[in-house]
Amino acid sequence: MTGIGFRAAIARALPLLLLPLLLLTGQARSASEDLASVYPQIREFFPEANRFGGFDGRPPSAPVYRGDELLGYVFFTQDAVRIPAYSGQPINTLVGFDLAGRITGVSIVHHEEPILAVGITQARLNQFIDQYRGKSVFDRITIGAPRQGYVRLDGITGATITVMVENATVMRAARLVAESRGVLLPDAPAAVRPAPWAPPAETAAAPAAVPPAMPVPAPAAPPRISEAPERPGPAARAPKPAPPKRAEKAEPPAPAPQAMTPPPAARPAPQPEEPIWVDAWRHREVEIGLLVAGLSVLTLILIFQDWLARRPKLVAWVRNGFLVFTLFFIGWYALAQLTVINVLTFVHAVMREFRWEHFLIDPMLFMLWSFVAVTLLLWGRGVYCGWLCPFGALQELVNKIGRRFNVPQLDFPDVVHERLAALKYIILILLFGVSLQSMGEAAVYAEVEPFKTAFGFRFQREWPFVLYALALIAITVVNRKFFCKYLCPLGAALAIPGRFRLFDWWLRRRKECGKPCQTCAVECPVHAIRATGEINANECHYCLDCQVVYYNQYKCPPLIERRKRRERLPRAREAVRGLEATIGRYGSEDMPRESPPEKPDRE
Repeated sequence: MTGIGFRAAIARALPLLLLPLLLLTGQARSASEDLASVYPQIREFFPEANRFGGFDGRPPSAPVYRGDELLGYVFFTQDAVRIPAYSGQPINTLVGFDLAGRITGVSIVHHEEPILAVGITQARLNQFIDQYRGKSVFDRITIGAPRQGYVRLDGITGATITVMVENATVMRAARLVAESRGVLLPDAPAAVRPAPWAPPAETAAAPAAVPPAMPVPAPAAPPRISEAPERPGPAARAPKPAPPKRAEKAEPPAPAPQAMTPPPAARPAPQPEEPIWVDAWRHREVEIGLLVAGLSVLTLILIFQDWLARRPKLVAWVRNGFLVFTLFFIGWYALAQLTVINVLTFVHAVMREFRWEHFLIDPMLFMLWSFVAVTLLLWGRGVYCGWLCPFGALQELVNKIGRRFNVPQLDFPDVVHERLAALKYIILILLFGVSLQSMGEAAVYAEVEPFKTAFGFRFQREWPFVLYALALIAITVVNRKFFCKYLCPLGAALAIPGRFRLFDWWLRRRKECGKPCQTCAVECPVHAIRATGEINANECHYCLDCQVVYYNQYKCPPLIERRKRRERLPRAREAVRGLEATIGRYGSEDMPRESPPEKPDRE
């Protein structure tokens, strides 16, 4: 090969040989100098910035410059703390703050939250996260109700868990990164100074002990704070360190750099961060009390159901009253409608990393799930589906109103009913399969449940969702609890563990049930009683209608027969008494006998 040919071959091969290096260089450049091109939100955080450093340090953060002047830092929360949200996964958020510790911007970059994937508009989400702008990383922030010593932010209706987790994630990560970059707690009177912050248990990327006052070197990083804060010369164009910049902008004279970081012995002992769920329970004391009272009443109803079932009118009043409580308080006020996403989240938590703190964030859901877990073992799925499900209560009340106005009922034959009842199990299996890949996608398909539309948003939503929910409610006017019987994946999910209930004798049956009596099977509103007389616990909603029939001597055929025998007995006794009065008190032998007629003389 000639020299020219060799050089030509090298020229052709050189780009291929350098391609990996170019790719690595391009990635590094994208991660540092072109950071704003990947995440344009940063330019909104720092409008004056024209240069960006690379991510470095523990936890990683990137410096933001205007020329040689350091303006602040940006970081991703997942590099500092990882707090599981409603989906069981953390919310990754891009956060920026300046050298004074003021948050300059917040932007969610990745999440798998069902409520954010479907339901909460981007405008509403932006309205919430924009509230962080201008807040200090050392502020203590509470969501919703005001609290003394805390900065209050407005929450998002229907996304309580998500916004509380996002708030804890942003603020804990921001403090951790700020302290690691030398942004210290500003001087303030002891009465209003926030308590020193300690890294929470959720911290994943940060080590156990982070040196808060030593800035971590980065590409084109500022000089160490131990150096004199003099203006860099032509040969050293590095920007000034973060603490001196804070000190130059402050009115009092800047202390010596060595004094910026007091020795560990001089610092106050760090106080642990309060768990998120503690604040949630503190601010919902009234709702918790009302729910405890309601669950206590329901427990008494279940325990004394035999006594109650003997009084049909009382059963009707108690059941209708509790359905109203479930609909208005649990559903529309407390927003505590359980969904199949709760079940999938629990399953994923068990499969990955289970932590009680995640489920304690919403006290209403936690209490309901705890009660449902107990009732599943004792009574089966029917207690929740028949008494505590707000959408089930809405359907049943609507159907009662329809029947009060003599709206004809359209029920499917038993063969069609049994096949349609399998649909909800198929839907559950499909949702579980999708959730294995992405909980966010599963949340989209879980809109087969109209719960979020009816209660999370109180029908204030896009018209296709509202139309779907209203259509299901309209169907239930003529077919009682249509959605619950055939489409509800939550009911299917509860039926699976409900098969392991401990007792079968709560609902009474007789030997005549099904053979030949079919009264209860006809009366059952959800067709949960087979023609053979057995109650199908997988489909039973525990409405107690069959128990009212069981104790009703005017509707239950075996009791009707016994009642008739009892009613015939007094009449028989009365007849005997009348006969005794006629024939004599001492019997027929004591009655005077008439002499036989004399025979005529044949002569």
